Amino acid sequence: MTSENKLIADHVFDGGSMDCGSGLILLIRQNMMNVPAGGLLEIRSTEPTVESELPPWCRMVGHTHVRSDEVSPGEWRHFVQRKLKETSDDEKKDLDADREKARAFKWSLRGRRSSKVETVIYSRNFSWKSGASLGFDRSAELPTALEQMLGSLLSDVLACFSIQCSQRSLLVDEIEATVNATLNDTLAAVGLESGDASVKEIALILFVTSPALSERLMDVWHVALNASPVFQTLKKGCEMDARIVLL
Repeated sequence: MTSENKLIADHVFDGGSMDCGSGLILLIRQNMMNVPAGGLLEIRSTEPTVESELPPWCRMVGHTHVRSDEVSPGEWRHFVQRKLKETSDDEKKDLDADREKARAFKWSLRGRRSSKVETVIYSRNFSWKSGASLGFDRSAELPTALEQMLGSLLSDVLACFSIQCSQRSLLVDEIEATVNATLNDTLAAVGLESGDASVKEIALILFVTSPALSERLMDVWHVALNASPVFQTLKKGCEMDARIVLL
């Protein structure tokens, strides 16, 4: 099927920065459905702990961990061979049960106002600081809540697009994005009058440099937007103008 030096996977997926305890195993099990008995699954990852955690998991469930290659600093390709039988009905039921648990998962964060100008947000094993709800001071030391929301949109869309390109083996040289937002009533947002303080519209532009065909990149762009929970949530509450520019 393959040579020792060059392995050809039957199916490839991108696990991004997930480790085995934060959803990667569920993705592996799901993607194994696309691999024939005896076939190879390739997992692309930037999480260093996967290299040590994946082999013992494979032994426990009956798969064979074939090899892990560091293709560039911090980027790995892990090859896993599926056990030599088709997926059983019990395994499919277990996967369906775990998928339902994932659907019902709740993300929990905690915030504490530590001073008049600073809020600390705690999530899992890390924290970050936030300033006011919104602000106009270009020299402010802390990002506002509104800026963090827009930053989350940028981060989510960039990550989703990158992963979708990787899954399709599309080479991308550079990816950058910009976002601009306006409120329905800025004076209401700063408490100077009564009105609608919500976001009115957001303009998002993704800039991509890639040798891939423009048609394929456009398809990936639409898939990435559909897969972005932040984008999909925000577009329900305000006007969203999302465009891609191919350079």
